[in-house]
Amino acid sequence: MLSFALWLVLLFLCWPLALLALVLYPLVWLITLPFRLIGIGVEGVFALLRAVVMLPARILGGNPR
Repeated sequence: MLSFALWLVLLFLCWPLALLALVLYPLVWLITLPFRLIGIGVEGVFALLRAVVMLPARILGGNPR
């Protein structure tokens, strides 16, 4: 909702820039999508490695977090 309000302010102040932002937003979203997917994958790998490293402590009754 806040981003929409900011866009309306931009539309009022400089409508060509607001329309350019409206057109370019889906393109930027598509360009950054692979990087976000890679980030999700890397986060999953790190979570798996952390689980594997912490497994002996969990089995021996360490402090679960």
